[in-house]
Amino acid sequence: MGVIRIRQNTSYLPLTIFLGICTIGVLLLSLLEKIFGLANSICLRICNTINFPAVLYNIASGFLFGVILLGFVIASTVFLVWLERKVAGHMQVRRGPMYTGGWHGWLQTLIDGFKLIFKEDIIPEGADRFIFILAPYLVFVPAVTVMAAIPFSEKLVPVNLNMGLIYVFGFSSIAAIGVIMGGWSSNNKYSLLGGLRAAAQMVSYEVPRALSVLGVMALAGSFSLVDIVNAQEKIWFIIPQFLAFAVYFIASLAEINRSPFDIPEAESELVAGFHTEYSSLRFSFFFLAEYANMVIACALATVLFLGGWKPLPFFGFIPSIFWFLGKTYFLAFIVIWLRWTLPRFRVDQLMELSWKILIPIAFLNFIFTIMIIPFIR
Repeated sequence: MGVIRIRQNTSYLPLTIFLGICTIGVLLLSLLEKIFGLANSICLRICNTINFPAVLYNIASGFLFGVILLGFVIASTVFLVWLERKVAGHMQVRRGPMYTGGWHGWLQTLIDGFKLIFKEDIIPEGADRFIFILAPYLVFVPAVTVMAAIPFSEKLVPVNLNMGLIYVFGFSSIAAIGVIMGGWSSNNKYSLLGGLRAAAQMVSYEVPRALSVLGVMALAGSFSLVDIVNAQEKIWFIIPQFLAFAVYFIASLAEINRSPFDIPEAESELVAGFHTEYSSLRFSFFFLAEYANMVIACALATVLFLGGWKPLPFFGFIPSIFWFLGKTYFLAFIVIWLRWTLPRFRVDQLMELSWKILIPIAFLNFIFTIMIIPFIR
Protein backbone atom coordinates (compact mmCIF):
# COMPACT_ATOMS: atom_id res chain seq x y z
CA MET A 1 0.00 0.00 0.00
CA GLY A 2 1.20 3.48 -0.78
CA VAL A 3 1.73 6.03 1.94
CA ILE A 4 -0.47 9.10 1.72
CA ARG A 5 1.59 12.20 2.43
CA ILE A 6 -0.16 15.40 3.39
CA ARG A 7 1.65 18.50 2.30
CA GLN A 8 1.27 21.36 4.69
CA ASN A 9 1.03 24.79 3.13
CA THR A 10 3.05 26.86 5.59
CA SER A 11 2.09 30.49 5.59
CA TYR A 12 3.93 33.12 7.58
CA LEU A 13 1.18 35.69 7.13
CA PRO A 14 -0.67 34.84 10.42
CA LEU A 15 2.60 34.99 12.36
CA THR A 16 3.47 38.31 10.77
CA ILE A 17 0.04 39.73 11.59
CA PHE A 18 0.31 38.49 15.19
CA LEU A 19 3.74 40.07 15.68
CA GLY A 20 2.48 43.30 14.12
CA ILE A 21 -0.50 43.37 16.50
CA CYS A 22 1.82 42.77 19.48
CA THR A 23 4.11 45.61 18.34
CA ILE A 24 1.19 48.02 17.94
CA GLY A 25 -0.13 46.91 21.33
CA VAL A 26 3.20 47.69 23.02
CA LEU A 27 3.26 51.16 21.45
CA LEU A 28 -0.33 51.90 22.47
CA LEU A 29 0.27 50.70 26.01
CA SER A 30 3.37 52.87 26.27
CA LEU A 31 1.30 55.89 25.26
CA LEU A 32 -1.61 55.05 27.56
CA GLU A 33 0.04 56.35 30.73
CA LYS A 34 1.05 59.61 29.05
CA ILE A 35 -2.43 60.09 27.60
CA PHE A 36 -4.07 59.57 31.00
CA GLY A 37 -1.61 61.90 32.71
CA LEU A 38 -2.04 64.60 30.05
CA ALA A 39 -5.84 64.34 30.11
CA ASN A 40 -5.88 64.53 33.90
CA SER A 41 -3.63 67.62 33.98
CA ILE A 42 -5.68 69.38 31.26
CA CYS A 43 -8.96 68.67 33.08
CA LEU A 44 -7.45 69.88 36.35
CA ARG A 45 -6.28 73.15 34.75
CA ILE A 46 -9.67 73.75 33.18
CA CYS A 47 -11.42 73.12 36.49
CA ASN A 48 -9.09 75.50 38.31
CA THR A 49 -9.61 78.17 35.65
CA ILE A 50 -13.41 78.10 35.79
CA ASN A 51 -13.51 77.45 39.57
CA PHE A 52 -15.12 74.05 39.09
CA PRO A 53 -15.95 72.46 42.48
CA ALA A 54 -13.41 69.83 43.52
CA VAL A 55 -16.16 67.43 44.61
CA LEU A 56 -17.75 67.45 41.16
CA TYR A 57 -14.33 66.99 39.56
CA ASN A 58 -13.67 63.92 41.72
CA ILE A 59 -17.08 62.49 40.86
CA ALA A 60 -16.55 63.06 37.13
CA SER A 61 -13.03 61.58 37.16
CA GLY A 62 -14.27 58.60 39.18
CA PHE A 63 -17.08 58.01 36.70
CA LEU A 64 -14.59 58.20 33.80
CA PHE A 65 -12.29 55.69 35.45
CA GLY A 66 -15.28 53.43 36.14
CA VAL A 67 -16.25 53.43 32.46
CA ILE A 68 -12.65 52.70 31.45
CA LEU A 69 -12.37 49.83 33.95
CA LEU A 70 -15.68 48.38 32.77
CA GLY A 71 -14.39 48.52 29.19
CA PHE A 72 -11.16 46.83 30.29
CA VAL A 73 -13.11 44.03 32.02
CA ILE A 74 -15.31 43.42 28.98
CA ALA A 75 -12.34 43.53 26.57
CA SER A 76 -10.36 41.13 28.79
CA THR A 77 -13.33 38.77 28.92
CA VAL A 78 -13.71 38.78 25.14
CA PHE A 79 -10.00 38.10 24.68
CA LEU A 80 -9.80 35.36 27.34
CA VAL A 81 -12.87 33.51 26.03
CA TRP A 82 -11.30 33.50 22.54
CA LEU A 83 -7.97 32.40 24.02
CA GLU A 84 -9.61 29.61 26.00
CA ARG A 85 -11.36 28.30 22.89
CA LYS A 86 -8.09 28.31 20.96
CA VAL A 87 -6.10 26.68 23.78
CA ALA A 88 -8.81 24.05 24.28
CA GLY A 89 -8.88 23.39 20.55
CA HIS A 90 -5.14 22.86 20.24
CA MET A 91 -5.03 20.67 23.35
CA GLN A 92 -7.75 18.49 21.79
CA VAL A 93 -5.99 18.38 18.39
CA ARG A 94 -8.36 20.76 16.64
CA ARG A 95 -8.23 24.42 15.66
CA GLY A 96 -11.00 26.14 17.56
CA PRO A 97 -12.67 29.24 16.04
CA MET A 98 -11.24 29.97 12.58
CA TYR A 99 -13.75 31.82 10.40
CA THR A 100 -15.72 34.61 12.14
CA GLY A 101 -13.80 37.84 11.66
CA GLY A 102 -11.16 36.30 9.45
CA TRP A 103 -7.88 35.65 11.26
CA HIS A 104 -8.38 32.69 13.64
CA GLY A 105 -12.00 33.65 14.34
CA TRP A 106 -11.08 36.62 16.51
CA LEU A 107 -14.63 38.03 16.30
CA GLN A 108 -16.34 34.80 17.39
CA THR A 109 -16.67 35.77 21.07
CA LEU A 110 -18.01 39.23 20.25
CA ILE A 111 -20.65 37.80 17.92
CA ASP A 112 -21.64 35.21 20.53
CA GLY A 113 -22.00 38.02 23.05
CA PHE A 114 -24.39 39.95 20.81
CA LYS A 115 -26.34 36.76 20.16
CA LEU A 116 -26.63 36.12 23.91
CA ILE A 117 -27.93 39.64 24.58
CA PHE A 118 -30.81 39.24 22.12
CA LYS A 119 -31.95 35.87 23.45
CA GLU A 120 -35.23 35.65 25.35
CA ASP A 121 -35.02 36.63 29.01
CA ILE A 122 -36.91 34.04 31.07
CA ILE A 123 -37.80 34.13 34.76
CA PRO A 124 -38.98 30.74 36.10
CA GLU A 125 -42.46 30.38 37.53
CA GLY A 126 -42.31 30.42 41.32
CA ALA A 127 -38.95 32.20 41.43
CA ASP A 128 -38.32 35.09 43.82
CA ARG A 129 -38.37 37.73 41.11
CA PHE A 130 -36.57 40.54 42.93
CA ILE A 131 -33.70 38.40 44.23
CA PHE A 132 -33.49 36.52 40.91
CA ILE A 133 -32.96 39.81 39.06
CA LEU A 134 -30.59 41.28 41.67
CA ALA A 135 -28.22 38.27 41.96
CA PRO A 136 -26.27 38.65 38.66
CA TYR A 137 -25.49 42.30 39.40
CA LEU A 138 -24.34 41.44 42.92
CA VAL A 139 -21.86 38.99 41.38
CA PHE A 140 -20.60 41.23 38.57
CA VAL A 141 -20.43 44.72 40.15
CA PRO A 142 -17.92 43.79 42.92
CA ALA A 143 -15.56 42.45 40.26
CA VAL A 144 -15.43 45.83 38.50
CA THR A 145 -15.24 47.62 41.86
CA VAL A 146 -12.24 45.56 42.97
CA MET A 147 -10.43 46.37 39.72
CA ALA A 148 -10.31 50.03 40.77
CA ALA A 149 -7.73 49.25 43.47
CA ILE A 150 -5.37 47.30 41.18
CA PRO A 151 -2.26 49.35 40.21
CA PHE A 152 -1.56 48.81 36.51
CA SER A 153 1.69 50.78 36.55
CA GLU A 154 3.50 53.38 38.63
CA LYS A 155 1.48 56.19 37.07
CA LEU A 156 -1.74 54.35 36.24
CA VAL A 157 -3.34 53.67 39.62
CA PRO A 158 -7.12 54.24 39.56
CA VAL A 159 -7.42 54.42 43.38
CA ASN A 160 -4.38 54.22 45.66
CA LEU A 161 -5.74 52.95 48.99
CA ASN A 162 -3.68 52.52 52.14
CA MET A 163 -5.75 49.42 52.92
CA GLY A 164 -5.96 48.24 49.32
CA LEU A 165 -5.34 44.57 50.12
CA ILE A 166 -8.18 44.45 52.65
CA TYR A 167 -10.43 46.33 50.23
CA VAL A 168 -9.81 43.77 47.48
CA PHE A 169 -10.49 40.77 49.72
CA GLY A 170 -13.52 42.42 51.30
CA PHE A 171 -15.31 43.25 48.05
CA SER A 172 -14.33 39.94 46.42
CA SER A 173 -16.22 38.03 49.11
CA ILE A 174 -19.50 39.77 48.24
CA ALA A 175 -19.84 37.61 45.11
CA ALA A 176 -20.60 34.56 47.28
CA ILE A 177 -23.82 36.26 48.44
CA GLY A 178 -24.92 36.84 44.85
CA VAL A 179 -24.24 33.20 43.95
CA ILE A 180 -26.35 31.97 46.89
CA MET A 181 -29.14 34.40 45.97
CA GLY A 182 -29.12 33.23 42.35
CA GLY A 183 -29.29 29.56 43.32
CA TRP A 184 -31.97 29.98 45.99
CA SER A 185 -34.25 32.35 44.07
CA SER A 186 -34.43 30.16 40.94
CA ASN A 187 -36.92 27.68 42.48
CA ASN A 188 -34.75 24.85 41.16
CA LYS A 189 -33.11 22.13 43.24
CA TYR A 190 -30.09 21.90 40.94
CA SER A 191 -29.55 25.65 41.21
CA LEU A 192 -29.93 25.55 45.00
CA LEU A 193 -27.38 22.74 45.34
CA GLY A 194 -24.99 24.64 43.08
CA GLY A 195 -25.40 27.81 45.14
CA LEU A 196 -24.78 25.98 48.43
CA ARG A 197 -21.74 24.24 46.97
CA ALA A 198 -20.39 27.56 45.76
CA ALA A 199 -20.91 29.17 49.18
CA ALA A 200 -19.15 26.34 51.02
CA GLN A 201 -16.30 26.38 48.52
CA MET A 202 -15.81 30.16 48.58
CA VAL A 203 -15.88 30.34 52.39
CA SER A 204 -13.48 27.41 52.72
CA TYR A 205 -10.91 28.73 50.27
CA GLU A 206 -11.16 32.37 51.32
CA VAL A 207 -9.31 31.38 54.51
CA PRO A 208 -6.10 29.95 52.94
CA ARG A 209 -6.17 32.64 50.27
CA ALA A 210 -6.16 35.38 52.90
CA LEU A 211 -3.56 33.61 55.03
CA SER A 212 -1.24 33.20 52.06
CA VAL A 213 -0.83 36.97 51.59
CA LEU A 214 0.04 37.69 55.23
CA GLY A 215 3.69 36.84 54.59
CA VAL A 216 3.77 39.26 51.66
CA MET A 217 2.17 41.96 53.78
CA ALA A 218 4.76 41.36 56.52
CA LEU A 219 7.67 41.62 54.09
CA ALA A 220 6.32 44.81 52.51
CA GLY A 221 5.20 46.31 55.81
CA SER A 222 2.05 47.75 54.25
CA PHE A 223 -1.46 46.90 53.06
CA SER A 224 -1.12 49.26 50.10
CA LEU A 225 -0.79 47.42 46.79
CA VAL A 226 1.48 50.17 45.42
CA ASP A 227 3.81 49.83 48.43
CA ILE A 228 3.86 46.05 48.00
CA VAL A 229 4.98 46.43 44.38
CA ASN A 230 7.64 48.99 45.32
CA ALA A 231 8.95 46.61 48.01
CA GLN A 232 9.83 44.14 45.23
CA GLU A 233 12.39 46.44 43.63
CA LYS A 234 15.29 44.06 44.31
CA ILE A 235 13.58 40.66 44.37
CA TRP A 236 10.08 39.49 43.48
CA PHE A 237 8.22 37.99 46.42
CA ILE A 238 7.53 34.76 44.52
CA ILE A 239 11.08 33.67 45.39
CA PRO A 240 10.95 33.98 49.21
CA GLN A 241 7.19 33.31 49.24
CA PHE A 242 6.85 30.49 46.74
CA LEU A 243 4.72 28.35 49.10
CA ALA A 244 2.45 31.34 49.67
CA PHE A 245 2.14 31.83 45.91
CA ALA A 246 1.20 28.16 45.42
CA VAL A 247 -1.44 28.36 48.17
CA TYR A 248 -2.80 31.63 46.79
CA PHE A 249 -3.00 30.34 43.23
CA ILE A 250 -4.74 27.08 44.17
CA ALA A 251 -7.17 28.87 46.50
CA SER A 252 -7.91 31.46 43.80
CA LEU A 253 -8.83 28.71 41.34
CA ALA A 254 -11.38 27.46 43.86
CA GLU A 255 -12.61 30.99 44.61
CA ILE A 256 -13.43 31.68 40.96
CA ASN A 257 -14.91 28.19 40.41
CA ARG A 258 -12.40 27.16 37.77
CA SER A 259 -11.39 23.56 37.04
CA PRO A 260 -10.52 21.39 38.82
CA PHE A 261 -12.71 23.19 41.39
CA ASP A 262 -15.81 23.81 39.24
CA ILE A 263 -18.05 21.73 41.49
CA PRO A 264 -20.75 24.46 41.78
CA GLU A 265 -21.29 24.23 38.01
CA ALA A 266 -20.72 20.48 37.58
CA GLU A 267 -22.63 19.89 34.33
CA SER A 268 -22.66 16.09 34.80
CA GLU A 269 -24.48 16.49 38.14
CA LEU A 270 -26.22 19.89 38.33
CA VAL A 271 -26.93 20.82 34.68
CA ALA A 272 -25.23 24.24 35.06
CA GLY A 273 -25.31 24.78 38.81
CA PHE A 274 -26.46 28.03 40.36
CA HIS A 275 -27.14 29.78 37.02
CA THR A 276 -29.12 26.95 35.40
CA GLU A 277 -32.30 29.04 35.10
CA TYR A 278 -30.60 32.21 33.85
CA SER A 279 -30.60 33.28 30.22
CA SER A 280 -29.88 36.25 27.99
CA LEU A 281 -28.25 39.31 29.57
CA ARG A 282 -28.49 38.04 33.15
CA PHE A 283 -26.56 34.90 32.28
CA SER A 284 -23.96 37.04 30.54
CA PHE A 285 -23.34 38.91 33.84
CA PHE A 286 -22.47 35.61 35.54
CA PHE A 287 -20.27 34.76 32.57
CA LEU A 288 -18.52 38.14 32.65
CA ALA A 289 -18.03 37.88 36.41
CA GLU A 290 -16.24 34.54 36.09
CA TYR A 291 -13.64 35.89 33.69
CA ALA A 292 -13.43 39.25 35.48
CA ASN A 293 -12.64 37.42 38.72
CA MET A 294 -10.04 35.37 36.86
CA VAL A 295 -8.36 38.59 35.66
CA ILE A 296 -8.50 40.04 39.19
CA ALA A 297 -7.01 36.89 40.75
CA CYS A 298 -4.17 36.88 38.21
CA ALA A 299 -3.62 40.64 38.50
CA LEU A 300 -3.47 40.42 42.29
CA ALA A 301 -0.98 37.54 42.04
CA THR A 302 1.11 39.75 39.74
CA VAL A 303 1.03 42.59 42.28
CA LEU A 304 1.75 40.41 45.31
CA PHE A 305 4.29 37.92 43.97
CA LEU A 306 5.55 38.89 40.49
CA GLY A 307 6.63 42.47 41.08
CA GLY A 308 3.62 44.13 39.46
CA TRP A 309 4.89 46.42 36.73
CA LYS A 310 8.58 45.85 37.65
CA PRO A 311 10.54 44.57 34.62
CA LEU A 312 13.12 41.82 34.41
CA PRO A 313 16.78 42.97 34.50
CA PHE A 314 18.00 44.59 31.24
CA PHE A 315 14.42 44.90 29.92
CA GLY A 316 13.50 48.21 31.50
CA PHE A 317 12.93 49.80 28.09
CA ILE A 318 9.64 47.90 27.75
CA PRO A 319 6.67 49.95 29.07
CA SER A 320 5.72 49.10 32.65
CA ILE A 321 2.04 48.53 31.90
CA PHE A 322 3.04 45.95 29.29
CA TRP A 323 4.94 44.02 31.98
CA PHE A 324 1.90 44.09 34.25
CA LEU A 325 -0.55 42.91 31.59
CA GLY A 326 1.94 40.35 30.25
CA LYS A 327 2.35 38.72 33.66
CA THR A 328 -1.41 38.85 34.30
CA TYR A 329 -2.38 37.22 31.02
CA PHE A 330 0.39 34.63 31.38
CA LEU A 331 -1.15 33.51 34.67
CA ALA A 332 -4.58 33.55 33.00
CA PHE A 333 -3.16 31.23 30.31
CA ILE A 334 -2.03 28.82 33.06
CA VAL A 335 -5.54 28.90 34.55
CA ILE A 336 -6.99 28.02 31.14
CA TRP A 337 -4.35 25.33 30.64
CA LEU A 338 -5.24 23.66 33.94
CA ARG A 339 -8.93 23.55 33.01
CA TRP A 340 -8.22 21.25 30.08
CA THR A 341 -5.63 19.17 31.93
CA LEU A 342 -6.94 18.21 35.38
CA PRO A 343 -10.09 16.25 36.27
CA ARG A 344 -12.67 17.65 38.67
CA PHE A 345 -12.25 17.09 42.41
CA ARG A 346 -14.86 15.37 44.53
CA VAL A 347 -16.54 17.45 47.25
CA ASP A 348 -14.72 15.65 50.09
CA GLN A 349 -11.38 16.04 48.31
CA LEU A 350 -12.10 19.74 47.81
CA MET A 351 -12.71 20.35 51.53
CA GLU A 352 -9.77 18.22 52.67
CA LEU A 353 -7.40 20.12 50.40
CA SER A 354 -8.44 23.42 51.94
CA TRP A 355 -8.71 22.62 55.65
CA LYS A 356 -6.08 19.89 56.00
CA ILE A 357 -3.39 20.97 53.54
CA LEU A 358 -3.55 24.59 52.34
CA ILE A 359 -4.44 26.26 55.65
CA PRO A 360 -1.62 24.54 57.64
CA ILE A 361 0.89 25.37 54.87
CA ALA A 362 -0.23 29.02 54.84
CA PHE A 363 0.06 29.23 58.65
CA LEU A 364 3.55 27.68 58.67
CA ASN A 365 4.68 30.00 55.88
CA PHE A 366 3.45 33.07 57.78
CA ILE A 367 5.12 31.97 61.04
CA PHE A 368 8.40 31.26 59.24
CA THR A 369 8.25 34.66 57.50
CA ILE A 370 7.69 36.47 60.80
CA MET A 371 10.66 34.63 62.34
CA ILE A 372 13.13 35.54 59.57
CA ILE A 373 12.08 39.18 59.04
CA PRO A 374 14.37 40.54 61.84
CA PHE A 375 17.36 38.85 60.19
CA ILE A 376 16.77 40.14 56.65
CA ARG A 377 16.09 43.79 57.51
